[in-house]
Amino acid sequence: MALSVLLLLSAVVAYSIYRTLTRFISNLAAAKRTGLPYYVIPCSPFNWTGQAFRFIYMPLWKLFPRRHWENVQVVLTADWHYRENHRIFEKLGDSFIVISPGQVILYTENAEVIHQITSKREQFPKPTESYKLLSQYGENVVTTEGAEWRMHRKITSASFNEKNAALVFHESINQTQGLVSQWLGPDDKGNKTIKTIEHDTMALMLHIIGYIGFGLKLLWPVEELPPDIDPKLVKYSTLHPPAGHTMNFVDSLAKSLENIIILLIVPRWILNRLPFKKTKEAAEAQNNCMGFMHEFLHDKIDDVNQGNKEVGMDIMGQLVRTSYGEKAKGATLTDSEIIGNAFVMLVAGHETTANIMNFTLLELANNPPVQRALQKDLDNLFGDTDPQKWDYESCINPLMASLVAACMNETLRIVPPVVDIPKRVTPGQDQAIVRDGEKVVIPQDTFIGLTVAAVQRNPRYWPSKPSKITGAENDMDDWVPERWYRTEATASDGDCIEGADTEDFGGFAGPDTSAQLFRPAQGSYIPFSAGARSCLGRRIAQVEMVAALSVIFQKYSLELAVDEWASDDEVKLMSREQKAKVYKKAQGKSREDIKSATSLLTLKMHGSKVIPVRLVKRGEERFVSWLES
Repeated sequence: MALSVLLLLSAVVAYSIYRTLTRFISNLAAAKRTGLPYYVIPCSPFNWTGQAFRFIYMPLWKLFPRRHWENVQVVLTADWHYRENHRIFEKLGDSFIVISPGQVILYTENAEVIHQITSKREQFPKPTESYKLLSQYGENVVTTEGAEWRMHRKITSASFNEKNAALVFHESINQTQGLVSQWLGPDDKGNKTIKTIEHDTMALMLHIIGYIGFGLKLLWPVEELPPDIDPKLVKYSTLHPPAGHTMNFVDSLAKSLENIIILLIVPRWILNRLPFKKTKEAAEAQNNCMGFMHEFLHDKIDDVNQGNKEVGMDIMGQLVRTSYGEKAKGATLTDSEIIGNAFVMLVAGHETTANIMNFTLLELANNPPVQRALQKDLDNLFGDTDPQKWDYESCINPLMASLVAACMNETLRIVPPVVDIPKRVTPGQDQAIVRDGEKVVIPQDTFIGLTVAAVQRNPRYWPSKPSKITGAENDMDDWVPERWYRTEATASDGDCIEGADTEDFGGFAGPDTSAQLFRPAQGSYIPFSAGARSCLGRRIAQVEMVAALSVIFQKYSLELAVDEWASDDEVKLMSREQKAKVYKKAQGKSREDIKSATSLLTLKMHGSKVIPVRLVKRGEERFVSWLES
């Protein structure tokens, strides 16, 4: 008996070894056929089980000559896309393949290759299995492909139009004025150290997306509900938990988004039984949030049935009208799909925009001359006009061509919310692309990483000068908004890709940047992805950010707080040279903290890192009104 078991186990092991070797040989042959540089790694970066045994196979791998592992080993480490960005491609090639027994992966920072892949949705689909965690609240535009995705896209894209962008512009102004009042404090003077800028930009974007997603007017602590508010919306806007809830809507949503990784990874039935404080907080937030979502859904259905007119922007309301109202023709969404789409848009549109806003504010504090130039642009555009009187139609194009938009674009270039966009070659059929004039055939089922953080720092596609900060031969790693004012001819939008998608799936169809600014080569600037599967909310996100930045810097400046190195009384006694020296220390620490950002759901400064700042009225600055670097 024992001998039979031993023989069976030996056969299983032998077969496993045989299968592993044959898969590896097949993958190696496929990689060779491409003609691209290829490198052998012991385990796929996406094999979580295999990664757990790194301590075993990494020392064995490093017994081979250094040339086999020295440069490529980095792809097995977390956050390499952001930390290494373009530098790794300088060593391994602008498009290279890594092969393991289980997978073939193509990584690329070649803009021409990226443009072709994003232009052919059916040949290079999204690997939806990577996003299935986001479907637990209902299938949605992110988690589906094929005909099902087409239906979700066409229905959800209807909300993302210029009429609604104008509504978002004005709500962004309202909410940013509330944030500014909070920063200034009860005495309205400001100039107090703020250690909550990341939290506050999250709150700002949560308030705006509450309006975008549900038509809500969310309040800052010093504000009160308007008297004419729809009674149905009071329970969602109140600061106290309404009946049937242990949290108010804002807190439940904020805590759900704060704990989104836990909520996506841990099944709900397990989460509700775990005894840990963090998981209990996440479970309570999720239970309250989903309860509110279902109440929202039924309130919106009642509105449709009663013939109530649409007021303001309200994605969930518009999705309900598409499926329940007079517009409900042809394909419609189920209740769970309406909730799934509403929730995924909250997730996708909240943290990403908040992070970019946070990084842009910090970089403006790091770069005083840019902040002064931005304020000069705002003076020319708006003067002292009350932001409440700004008109979207007359303001938005000048704003998108101004230094305000250039600052936003540069932040999206250097710290993109998503550092790598996954694609794959269709199973069952190889796909051809052209790279630098030569045809390359990518093997079927190859996983593809469009490395956003690398291509957006590739000097092949971007204007650059020697770095003023590090002395490097180019400033690709520096935040330099002026590069967006390059005057020579730039890329055209008219490049023709054979087999590219031509169907109109709805949503904003314009370019990512203004015609008055530098227009990067197609495929070289993809913070919102590109092609049919590009971010639905990119225009909305841009409008939110330029409006918020304009409100803040029209009348105020943002400075790094120097409390770590000098007190307020000490700063008052300093000469300009001494002030410049202490501010340089704050700049150095701030820039290093930004470099240390890591990517979980999005790229941000996770953990306890805090970059303190001060909001001061223009004319009362201690540093940024005169510092030159």
